Amino acid sequence: MKGTTSWCTAAIVAAVIAATGSAWAQKYPLKALPDDGERDFWWYHQVVDEAVLARMQDVVGAPGTPTTAKLDRPIRIAVIFPTQDVSDAWLRAYRAMSARLKEMNVPFEDVLFASGMGDHELQVTYVDQVLQDADQFDYVAFGPTELSLQADNIKRLIDHPDLKVVILNYDQVPQRWGDQQPLAYTGFSHLAGALIMCDYVINNVGTSGTFALIRGTPGSIDNQRSGGFKDCLEERSEWRMAYEHYGNFLREGGFDGANLIMTGYPEVTLIHNANTAMAMGALSAAEALGKLDDVFLTGWGGTGDELVALREGRLDATPMRMGDDFGVSVAEIIKADLEGRQDDIPLVFLGRITIAHKGMSRDEIDAMEREAFRYTGIGTLER
Repeated sequence: MKGTTSWCTAAIVAAVIAATGSAWAQKYPLKALPDDGERDFWWYHQVVDEAVLARMQDVVGAPGTPTTAKLDRPIRIAVIFPTQDVSDAWLRAYRAMSARLKEMNVPFEDVLFASGMGDHELQVTYVDQVLQDADQFDYVAFGPTELSLQADNIKRLIDHPDLKVVILNYDQVPQRWGDQQPLAYTGFSHLAGALIMCDYVINNVGTSGTFALIRGTPGSIDNQRSGGFKDCLEERSEWRMAYEHYGNFLREGGFDGANLIMTGYPEVTLIHNANTAMAMGALSAAEALGKLDDVFLTGWGGTGDELVALREGRLDATPMRMGDDFGVSVAEIIKADLEGRQDDIPLVFLGRITIAHKGMSRDEIDAMEREAFRYTGIGTLER
């Protein structure tokens, strides 16, 4: 990740998607970069036409319109999501997708294959099951536990002639798949969230200090969320990292990591967490140690649990996603495909991210929450 922030920080923080190229069917990458040989992936802006992405973002942000596709039966969707994660983002994605399809009068049937973020082998089993019953499905919406760990399974789905695949939560496109990519990737830019949080810290917390990272599982998500934040903060300020702990995206990992950091590194005044579950664990550890007021704690995603903690003044800040864009985008991608509008589908769709912090009024947080969760409702979802 070192050095990636230098060429894209300003564009991402300003929410400007820099891209060139033409239609969906073009060869990838649409825009080559000199360091392509040093990476095994293409950045999203290398494979997305700016105008196509902007149009889809407008569509996702607006109310749904009835489909023009003439269907003789309901479409069938296999949904492989880690909806058992502490974060409610995945359950919201599932519900928002379903609600949007209904709003657009798209008849559908789905089967939800649920897992946790650490259930790598369970997702392998789910892929095997979907492939075995491939004649029962038209689309697969897949939220991998980690792209690199599930890459072979994803490619098996992509290669099946009767399945169209949408990958969620990733915006880095594997080069080894060449032009044989899924129908689309959709989610929120992890690097954008990291850089927006970095910018907030420098402008609102200070330009120097000692920080620590509670990282997730090694891989592309954590490289962007944690590595992007670290690189940005160290390059743009006098902040220095004391320690990094891998919490595997689990609440227990966040608790253990924060406990270790706050007892072993008392000089740390900022702990950056790479997901909701670890942030909630870190909050519990800080409360147990009586250090909640001594350490600036970040979350990730603006999920229901995080917004409750913000209102209570326990969590300090989080890069908040307009969460229902996640599932709505899947529905709109499917609708465009059904209507034969493949040129309207960006290979990578990106949703909006902004900072929510405990200094905001309840009304301000409420307004952000209503917009973000316009289909799935405000508050933490019941499981």
